[in-house]
Amino acid sequence: MNSSRSEICCAFESPILDRVLPPVLILEFMFGLMGNFLALGMFIFYMDTWKPNSVYLTHLAVADSIVLFCLPFRADYYRRGKDWIYGDIPCRILLFLLAANRAAGIFFLTAVAVDRYFKIVHPRNPINRLGLGYALWVSLGLWGLIFLATGYLLANEHFFYNSNRTQCESFNICMGFTPLSTWHNAFYVIQFFLPTAIVAFCTIRITWQLRNRTLDKQAPYLASPCGF
Repeated sequence: MNSSRSEICCAFESPILDRVLPPVLILEFMFGLMGNFLALGMFIFYMDTWKPNSVYLTHLAVADSIVLFCLPFRADYYRRGKDWIYGDIPCRILLFLLAANRAAGIFFLTAVAVDRYFKIVHPRNPINRLGLGYALWVSLGLWGLIFLATGYLLANEHFFYNSNRTQCESFNICMGFTPLSTWHNAFYVIQFFLPTAIVAFCTIRITWQLRNRTLDKQAPYLASPCGF
């Protein structure tokens, strides 16, 4: 995009966010780094028995740890009033890591929910007998899906010029209806509603199954004369 086009672009402006976000992002970087390194240390050194959900949570912690190093650059970007000074390639990498981390968080938490669903609701399902190799292949497949869905951010420049500032954004109202912007919006919606529906279904079924098990255990006691 050139400067002349940005003159007629209704760019999003929020001076309050530009002041609030930098310290919030720095605090998130500090505490997030400590928390994720602690989680990874516990997984690596103190995990006696690895299970599929442990594999998914480890991948989630790794993704979070990587993206945390992007936060200081993002904080500086907002501190300058959305003015990116680090060049084109770092902008692409940062936006890709942010999008990939968001998708990884959603997908791996969904994988944990599905794993618990089969363990509790369908304990005799053959999928429960699959080992860590299966979980690793699922993780590899999820990473491949994440890269296919967000890799477009590495292919093009994402600069938008507004008031002598260079904005580094994966989406801008100036984009119009291009194939990439359409996919950006579609994937943003899909990655929220589809996993939410899956997690909600798994949670409801798990809760119902545990409730039925509790009632089944209490039934003999309530039916006996001593249960009063």
